[in-house]
Amino acid sequence: MERGGEAGQHQAGLSAVPAASSPPSPPRPPLREPAPHSAGLARPAFRLPALACDSHMHVFDPRFPPSPHWTRRPPDAPVAAYRRLQERLGTARAVVVTPSTYGTDNACTLDALRRLGDGARGVAVVDAGVPAAELDRLAAHGVRGLRVNFVTPQSWGTTTPEMLTALAAKAARLGWHIQVFMHPEQIAALEPVLARLPVPLVIDHLGRIDPARGADAGAFGAVRRLLDGGNAWVKLSGAYMRSAAGGPGYADTVPLGRALVRAAPERLVWGSDWPHTTEAPGTVDDAALADLLQDWCADAPGAADRILVDNPARLYGFDAAPAAA
Repeated sequence: MERGGEAGQHQAGLSAVPAASSPPSPPRPPLREPAPHSAGLARPAFRLPALACDSHMHVFDPRFPPSPHWTRRPPDAPVAAYRRLQERLGTARAVVVTPSTYGTDNACTLDALRRLGDGARGVAVVDAGVPAAELDRLAAHGVRGLRVNFVTPQSWGTTTPEMLTALAAKAARLGWHIQVFMHPEQIAALEPVLARLPVPLVIDHLGRIDPARGADAGAFGAVRRLLDGGNAWVKLSGAYMRSAAGGPGYADTVPLGRALVRAAPERLVWGSDWPHTTEAPGTVDDAALADLLQDWCADAPGAADRILVDNPARLYGFDAAPAAA
């Protein structure tokens, strides 16, 4: 087990902890106009480290038609719009995740990876019968993982545990990971399957755990055991999906986020989830989300830099970054 993830050496509870001791960075000039799909003009109060990575975002480009199974109109969120968010936040790297909107057509993601260059990696969506040659093609364009979605409608119909295990076997050949988007009840029910996957497991969006239940939620225990097993990662993203407190601070997620940081700071990554398709347009402040990460890391000095730089470099195969203190 890697440092920081051993069972019994971290508190599993969600008790309050002291606030961060490091002062905010000197303020930078605010934006003159908002970045697309991002509320507010302020930049993060804490300056993000060099090579900081947004490990979960989507690109929607009208040049690429949505899958016939998708009934909602996708936003206009091309690479040029996302670069404006990068400038606002101070991120240098990004992980483009194919949204369910495009089914198993990863053309938009591959185009985004080409435009973003070496500072980007991809997570693709494929069906269980995908041939090895197609996976090799995706790898050559910067894809480093496969997303398996149990929550939203998929072009193939119902996602099953058998599909998950079949794709994990295919991903293992390439040294990829499997990223799962699941309801918390599904994480708990499929914990034995998830624990046996032959590749690293990345759990989307805080496991969609209800912050009000926290450590009492069955899924929190399942996620914690998976983390303690040494093969699982969690994306610190999508705080708004289950927050009752709402933005911009999503204060009710702080105990949950801090518990995850205590459990396995070496296997967490942060993502904006831009352009925030689950939320009403113009309601999510990405600078506040970046500052929320600092709050989640308040009792773990150096953890935010690790989560933003070192961990994504290792998971997604970016150039090696110096280890966080």
